[in-house]
Amino acid sequence: MPPPPASSASPAVGRALDILLFLAGRTGPVRAGVLARELGMPRSSAYHILAVLAERGFVTYLPGERAYGLGVAAFEIGSAYLRHEPLERLAQPVVRRLAGRLGQTVHLGVVYGAETVYLLKERPPHASAAGTALVTDIGVRLPAHLTASGRAILAHLPEAQVRALYPRPGDLITRTGRGPRSLAELLDLLAADRARGWSEESELVSEGLRSLGTAVFDHHGHPVAALSTTWRRHYTPHDPERVREELGRAAARLTSAVSGRAPGAG
Repeated sequence: MPPPPASSASPAVGRALDILLFLAGRTGPVRAGVLARELGMPRSSAYHILAVLAERGFVTYLPGERAYGLGVAAFEIGSAYLRHEPLERLAQPVVRRLAGRLGQTVHLGVVYGAETVYLLKERPPHASAAGTALVTDIGVRLPAHLTASGRAILAHLPEAQVRALYPRPGDLITRTGRGPRSLAELLDLLAADRARGWSEESELVSEGLRSLGTAVFDHHGHPVAALSTTWRRHYTPHDPERVREELGRAAARLTSAVSGRAPGAG
């Protein structure tokens, strides 16, 4: 006798996954009643499953809106696939070529929790004054709200997820005395980054250094990584506008390589 369908063998698991997929496809928080109606499940079941998912960090509840959005755990699992070797393997030639074209150090970074984690670092073939010592080595973790690559990713996350990452004012630490000091200030910076399509930090991580970052997207248009380049604030072999253009083209190539699409693209 064949085994029963997975949905009938474990209906709660199936409903939990339905909820996560539903929230992933929405641009903002959703009320439990709307979610239950759209998914055709009893409201009591929806509330029970949402409570369990919230406890584990997969969804977050926004009291002011009385609605639910994806939590940090969902984002971490969703981006884990591309955080490992497939992403690094596809990104390596893109990162190497960009470093050579710019004559500057280039990184591939991801966001894990509220931290930027660097997966790749490529210095230009003939390191010059731009090749100054950096703290951003492979495996290093830095506060995501201070790094260009971290902010490039945060800028394209739902606001509910960003709020979940920084629930307390003390979470917005600084390294050089500069940077956003409140969640409202951070959200304003992210809105500006999202509108222009790139992020920039100047001396937020290290004195005298400046970085630009651009997000890389998966097939849902969600940010999974970012490319960034760093140089001395008072030195660059190129006009900053060219740096932004080269960085944007490289991020678009990597997005295409992982079969992704930018938000709003067909």
